[in-house]
Amino acid sequence: MKATNRKIRYAVVGLGRIAQVAVLPTFKHAQRNCKLVALVSDDPEKLKGLSKRYDVEHTFSYRQYGDFLRSGAIDAVYIALPNHLHAKYTIRAAGAGIHVLCEKPMAVTERECRAMIHAAQSNDVKLMIAYRLHFEAANMKAVEIVRSGKIGEPRLFNSVFSMQVRPGNIRTDKEMGGGTLYDIGIYCINAARYLFRDEPAETFAFSSANKNDPRFKEIDEMTGAVLRFPKDRLATFATSFGAADVASYRIVGTRGDLRVENAYEYTMPVTHHLTVDGKIQQRTFRKRDQFAPELIYFSDCIKNDKTPEPSGAEGLADVRIIEGLYKSAKIRRPVKVKPVKRTQRPTMQQEIRRRAISKPSLIHVESAAL
Repeated sequence: MKATNRKIRYAVVGLGRIAQVAVLPTFKHAQRNCKLVALVSDDPEKLKGLSKRYDVEHTFSYRQYGDFLRSGAIDAVYIALPNHLHAKYTIRAAGAGIHVLCEKPMAVTERECRAMIHAAQSNDVKLMIAYRLHFEAANMKAVEIVRSGKIGEPRLFNSVFSMQVRPGNIRTDKEMGGGTLYDIGIYCINAARYLFRDEPAETFAFSSANKNDPRFKEIDEMTGAVLRFPKDRLATFATSFGAADVASYRIVGTRGDLRVENAYEYTMPVTHHLTVDGKIQQRTFRKRDQFAPELIYFSDCIKNDKTPEPSGAEGLADVRIIEGLYKSAKIRRPVKVKPVKRTQRPTMQQEIRRRAISKPSLIHVESAAL
């Protein structure tokens, strides 16, 4: 699609928590180049209430999805469905010539990711995975600090991401793509990759199932992981669905280190603690809308025929690592991972600022956390 003044018309597919809390209300901050015109769900109350609230013209059920894609009403979809449905709904959209912005994880298996990439390429549509932190100031500033050499040669990355998941939440359903690595571990993996600006060659993991807790009959309650990167660098992290809320990482270099608190959050400020040669600096980045930048950026890619930076290859890279980690935890030994070739990495140039949005009232949705 050549650059035009026409706005990209979106449908949001799936009206769960992430869609209601963050995606739907953020379209008002992305009005420069896109517009919300359709909602897809099997919940009539959600469709009625949310279409009225956001003045959305079209509403459809999942059964109507195929016909709707070919109706000419939209240019792109935002896939906000459970993980195990990402591939199916992305491939169907691409087959109809519709561009796709898909929530992470991209899919549950490497095979699904490759099928999504193939569908997009075969039908000449754009595919972007919703890595919101690739457009967020604190994380992209961390990339800039590491690249500048302020902390010396980066050697170690360590992270903890944990929460108390609500019983019965889809994150605890293995068939729906549940598990700590798919839901929150992906942030740790992606951060290590964009800070080291490289791909790990080997993975090692231990998982704890905690079968005494009914929440974890099907998935890991926690997983500890090690990723071995080139140049003898290591990334370690731990994820848990049964611990207090923590979302931080630390990257350590030969001269100093950078610790980032609330690193993966979108509902609170993010803080840097930078130590160089024993001198400590602190900076807090205020809470901002992290979802409008994705829509603005992706819409520009569509209008100007540009390949998105968090492309299908970016999503594939993380899913391949997640599969390697779960395999390692199962067989109790390291697993080699063939790196996905990356030619694009996120930088501070991708930062887009929009003020924070207020949490709206929700329809038939509950929090993922206790």
